[in-house]
Amino acid sequence: MAAKSKLSVGVDLGGTNVRAGLVNSQRIVKLESKHIRSMGSEDEVFADLCSVIDAVFDKKVRSIGVGVPSLVNVKEGTLFDTTNIPSWKKVPLKRRLERRYKVPVTLNNDANCFALGEKRFGVAKKADNFVGLVIGTGLGAGIIVNGELHSGIHCGAGEFGLAPYRDSILEHYASGQFFRRQDLDGATLAKEARAGSREAQAVFDELGRHVAHAIKLILYSLAPEMIVLGGSVSQSLPLFEKSMREALSDFAYPSILQQLKLKTSKLKEVAILGAASL
Repeated sequence: MAAKSKLSVGVDLGGTNVRAGLVNSQRIVKLESKHIRSMGSEDEVFADLCSVIDAVFDKKVRSIGVGVPSLVNVKEGTLFDTTNIPSWKKVPLKRRLERRYKVPVTLNNDANCFALGEKRFGVAKKADNFVGLVIGTGLGAGIIVNGELHSGIHCGAGEFGLAPYRDSILEHYASGQFFRRQDLDGATLAKEARAGSREAQAVFDELGRHVAHAIKLILYSLAPEMIVLGGSVSQSLPLFEKSMREALSDFAYPSILQQLKLKTSKLKEVAILGAASL
């Protein structure tokens, strides 16, 4: 008897782009990405999503897993209020994808997929209690408790970025939105800081203090043994780590802080791997 195919498709849908990978066990064998029409209609965004899945789909694929920046009714496969995609207020995505591709589809929050990928394939394999903190376009988190993903109602657990902070919410200060709110380009600013610009470095120093507040909130809420940083902004950690750690020094429980393992993701496309493993 021929062995069953282990092929699956993992999809990471963001507020500005979508990536899909054809996954064979723990390895991405084909990858596709494209910008999405974030301000487009529900059908236009769905077409953008399907175009990347089409590019990697194989007739031997057994399932599709999708990570989305929104609340998710996992059982029904319905999305609610997708971040940065205004037209996706309530989308029966599981039904639409299963109708098109004729394979089972599982959905979850994108930050949860990141945490799941780190638990199964990344730096948190041996950690039973950790948080995957995604610092990118926004600020999201996936929570692993006793080795299992803790999603909460409609995958709403871990939305620390929406906590009230200063004049708005934490996400506006501890993610890529921190730069955009100042009409700055984070990638350009990082290059300038690495080249020795004091002005650019000062911006990252401030970012570090805001990220420290997010970490404190996580520590007070969950006291995990590890926090794994991911997302585009986390790649600039060397530029804001010093100020971040200085701002953490007044955390009320030093013994917890001393035991915390703070790591950055080392695995490429970990959210795709996590989604494929759903």
